[in-house]
Amino acid sequence: MKVVTLYNLKGGVGKTASAVNLAWLAAADGLRTLLWDLDPQAAATYTFRLHPKVAGGARALVRGETALDDLVKASDYPGLDVLPADLRLRQLDRLLDSADRPRELFARLLQELEQTYDLVILDTPPTLGRAAEAVFVAADALLVPTIPTTLSLRTLEIVHEFTRSKKRHRRLLLLPFFCMVDRRKKLHRDLADLPTAADLPLLATRIPYSSPVEQMSARREPLPAYAPAGPAARAYRELWQEVRGLLELKRRSLATRIDLEVPR
Repeated sequence: MKVVTLYNLKGGVGKTASAVNLAWLAAADGLRTLLWDLDPQAAATYTFRLHPKVAGGARALVRGETALDDLVKASDYPGLDVLPADLRLRQLDRLLDSADRPRELFARLLQELEQTYDLVILDTPPTLGRAAEAVFVAADALLVPTIPTTLSLRTLEIVHEFTRSKKRHRRLLLLPFFCMVDRRKKLHRDLADLPTAADLPLLATRIPYSSPVEQMSARREPLPAYAPAGPAARAYRELWQEVRGLLELKRRSLATRIDLEVPR
């Protein structure tokens, strides 16, 4: 099982949209996929038409009073499950202050699911507290959606410096990619063509700014499910191919896959 975290210290960069779309694409590729929504705003939970309430909340998770598997909900899509979020997750950092071995919390919890899923995608809030550190310990890769602007690149540099300053995070694979690229803007055009940022190689895929992506929360569907032929959906498929290759995730039986092609 591989664990991929969508993370950025800066909000409004397309993090949740990327988590939702990549989870859908992974399941469509035949991988047994879990999307764990860790953001108190519960946007990914809402997009998948699930009720934003977790039995026992963050307190039960931290204290080990609730089995992770008991909280998982099936989505409307084959092979894709969701662990919903709710507003009580805002207490997570405070609860971790008094927890035993807080940095290993998510790694311990995810061990329960090793035989159930091929891929777990974590959608995280834009904070850098104890919960974020615990997520970094559990993850194999950190996908960092980054808008091509000066301040977003500065934020990416902060994330890079933080993870590299902590010995326990040095094995973490950092995978930044440009998101919400608006080529009508000169700064976006200039920066989006950079091959590296913050001393990190950028993934080749650029996710364009697109109004259909903004419609995801209104339609409550992943983008490839309702607009598979658009440029943003094509870009997300390319991004998934990059991520899958870097993590050496293998497709499962073609019989379990969802047809992603546009009907003729």
